[in-house]
Amino acid sequence: MRDHQSGDSPVLGNLPLELDAFVGRSAELAGLARALDAARLVTVTGAGGVGKSRLAARAAARCAPRDGVWRAELAPVRDPEFVDHAVVEALGLTDHTTRLPRETLLAHLAERQLLLVLDGFEHLVEACAELVGELLREVPGLRVLAVGRRPLAVAGERVFPLEPLGEGEAVELLTERAALQGVRVADEQDVRALCRRLDGIPLAVELAAGRLRALSPGRLLERLDDRFRLLTGGGRDALPRHRTLRLAIGWSHELCTPRERLLWARLSVFTGRFDLEAVEYVCAGHGLNADDVLDVLTDLLAQSVLAREETPAGVRYRMLDTVRAYGAEWLEATGDAARLRRRHRDWYLGLATWCELDWFSPRQAEVAARVEVELPNLRRALEHCLSEPEEAHLGQYLAGSLWFCWAGCGRLSEGRHWLEQVVRLDSGHDQSRLKALWVLGYVAVLQGDTVSALAALQECREEAERSGDPTAVAYAEHRTGCLALVTDDMARAETLLRSALDRYHEIGELNSNVLMGQVELAMARAFQGDLPGAVRLCEDVRRVCEDHGERWTRSYALFVLAYAAWADGDLARARTLLTDSLGSAHAFHDLLGSVLAVELLALVTAVEGDAAEAAVLQGAAGRMWRSVGLPLFGSAYYNAPHELCEATARERLGDERYEECVREGARLVREAAVSRALERPLGALPAPRGPVRHTTASALTQQPAASRAHKGGETAG
Repeated sequence: MRDHQSGDSPVLGNLPLELDAFVGRSAELAGLARALDAARLVTVTGAGGVGKSRLAARAAARCAPRDGVWRAELAPVRDPEFVDHAVVEALGLTDHTTRLPRETLLAHLAERQLLLVLDGFEHLVEACAELVGELLREVPGLRVLAVGRRPLAVAGERVFPLEPLGEGEAVELLTERAALQGVRVADEQDVRALCRRLDGIPLAVELAAGRLRALSPGRLLERLDDRFRLLTGGGRDALPRHRTLRLAIGWSHELCTPRERLLWARLSVFTGRFDLEAVEYVCAGHGLNADDVLDVLTDLLAQSVLAREETPAGVRYRMLDTVRAYGAEWLEATGDAARLRRRHRDWYLGLATWCELDWFSPRQAEVAARVEVELPNLRRALEHCLSEPEEAHLGQYLAGSLWFCWAGCGRLSEGRHWLEQVVRLDSGHDQSRLKALWVLGYVAVLQGDTVSALAALQECREEAERSGDPTAVAYAEHRTGCLALVTDDMARAETLLRSALDRYHEIGELNSNVLMGQVELAMARAFQGDLPGAVRLCEDVRRVCEDHGERWTRSYALFVLAYAAWADGDLARARTLLTDSLGSAHAFHDLLGSVLAVELLALVTAVEGDAAEAAVLQGAAGRMWRSVGLPLFGSAYYNAPHELCEATARERLGDERYEECVREGARLVREAAVSRALERPLGALPAPRGPVRHTTASALTQQPAASRAHKGGETAG
């Protein structure tokens, strides 16, 4: 969860920070606040550029629902199927199961009181209306503030039409924005006339303000009047507001230099945010020198055609949709749109390739942050590949190369969506499809979907052997071994994993996947009683990871080392290792790594002497498992520490107190659960090391009869 400020005070949620002053609209803010008090669904409507998003964000920031205000930006979403994904992402949810995103939303929101802001839905109105209708019917504590050019037409909707600024507020806005550029506006009469001619539309006023460094308000008004008379046949009749805005954008476009117009048009191929490197690659050439791109971009920024934003991945730029649409029309008119879309696709193919390589490096956290910011454009590149039959192999390559995003950054559901689409295509490129197949199998394993995982991995191996692709054979064998591991076939898991590691060695493959195979082999050895062998394997992984700056696989190696330390009775070492493991897994939104660490920390806490805190952590883990899938994979081996912890805590607390503590933990959201697990409980008593060893080691390396019940899908905690 994040605390952001958009207006007067910090707000729980993800509202963006306001980067410049909010001008006027006091009456509208008060009216929107009353509407939000009176109705569970309020839709702010109005023409493009009229300021709907700013007003909605400002009003939302003044609300204080218990569970915060969360904004889903839908303008970059093109596929109606991704509306639910976009809302899941906006809420910061991570779900590793095969549940549909709608089910994830309903489960998360069921007991919450929050305001959901859906911004820019007009091109997805049917999908949004269906989603909002179901959420409002099923979630009594939910309110929705929708922002678009038309109503959703959902029962109970209160429409809040937003008109342009009054003349005084428009003048105030223009003056304030001009002052940001160091321009002092002196001629109030011309300024007022200019704002009237622009119909008080905030975007039009801001575009005009961006021109005041070069032209006086009077000169701007003359140019605008000339264009206005052309459109009204020389009369003084008013234009409809959508035409007024288009006139203002077109007029701003006319005032651009040829290079600025060219870049404006080419930038329209991006979705959401983009960085300078991407602009230089995609947009340079054919009339725009690469060395000039930054200067031209800076000019467009000064003219309010672009906005600059700070993101976790660094500085990014973006266009408002209305401005982007105008540029897209010009791009189509130049006949250069297809080439620019290919350039865009090529850049993001290259970005995915670079990120996959850099995942196994000290820049792993940077890669995770960058991919999150770049996802809208990566999705557009995938859509482009899927829409062009001759580019199917590129879609397969792109979806497969993003395995680290799907598996390592908590996006299994989205990854499966793309992977299932691309593997159905006959691309004629075996290598690309085989990679997508083993990644699909890997994702299905992590989702607990054994049947789908086995089908994808078997097909991958058979086709890889037929085509002579040793890399794909190794990955298919590795992930099949992983499947055997989580389904308690330890002997088969060990055989397959050892064979896969040998194959990796033969072809010279070394990356996070290869090291994860070694960790999984260590787990198989540990579950079969060879804790010293498991430790040797994971100490080697730990060393290689630290040499390469790798943190994700390292977190799993630390988990196994902590497992062995606990079994050996070294509770202090086990806790230290688990704290490190959990911190890394949580930072990557890796739910599986996080919940495994919390489960084992609960057991360590119980043996240390704090049974109540152990039960709380078990309850928190039980809630987290619902987003992972089948608790502990239904595996008796993985479940043994959980059962031992439960037995220990129940014995010390009694059934009633134990269940009370579990319920307390189950109320913790993931961030709160992780924070609590990372804090050593006050008053924890270290247990004697000697007696622990034999009891725990035997418990961990046998399948307790009670554990078998988990294969039937009982929930943990």
